[in-house]
Amino acid sequence: MNAVRTATNLLPPAVARVGRVPLHADGEQLGDDELRQRACTELLRQRAIALGRLRGDDPAPADGVISAAAAAAIHGLLDDELAVPEPDDAACRRHHAAHPARYAVGERVQARHILFAVTPGVDIGALRAQAERTLLEVRAEPALFAQRASAQSNCPSGGHGGDLGWLNADDCAPEFAHELFGHSEIGVLPRLVHSRHGLHVVEVLAREPGQQPPYEAVASAVAATLRRQSFATAMRQYLKRLAADAELEGVDLEASDSPLVQ
Repeated sequence: MNAVRTATNLLPPAVARVGRVPLHADGEQLGDDELRQRACTELLRQRAIALGRLRGDDPAPADGVISAAAAAAIHGLLDDELAVPEPDDAACRRHHAAHPARYAVGERVQARHILFAVTPGVDIGALRAQAERTLLEVRAEPALFAQRASAQSNCPSGGHGGDLGWLNADDCAPEFAHELFGHSEIGVLPRLVHSRHGLHVVEVLAREPGQQPPYEAVASAVAATLRRQSFATAMRQYLKRLAADAELEGVDLEASDSPLVQ
């Protein structure tokens, strides 16, 4: 019995793969979003190789980082293979009428945050668990926010209780701005905010509404938004087709939208 246990313990942990290409090292634990992103990137890299856009001996990604040649080949691949329709004026006007606040000018948010930075080698699962615990704690007791920011935040603002001051959308990374300005909550946001810097626990202290210009003044921004939405839809459909023809192990692309197009 002990021999069986010992042998079992010596078995290598499962490694997620696309075809024969591993997405992480043995024993490395990745968050679901990171794993899906690596899988989507590898699907595109292998498609570029299959179409002769990239050399067959292109090196496999290291820690999720592809070669410069692979990045260029993927960009060209998407330009040629994704059909992204141009939004017409009627669609743009309907979108603007349904979301006028999204195009307000001069809107400001006063906020503070606790940053759990994603750095090379960090255990994403443990980091997320820590961030979730802190989120639950400060939602239950907001008076603890400054203290937790000082003790846990990986941002220099932690020395000031996480205070970010008054922010315009242009002051933030786009994905961070989307969460701050895409909603109307005041207080600790009910979910972690994901950005290129890591995981954020965010509290909105105050909001100042901006002015809403007429459609004609923001028509180009509205069209750009609809183009991004169309691209995201086309990308998801394209990746689903690639995944259907590939051998995937240890990763579920159906669990959420691809991080590549969020």
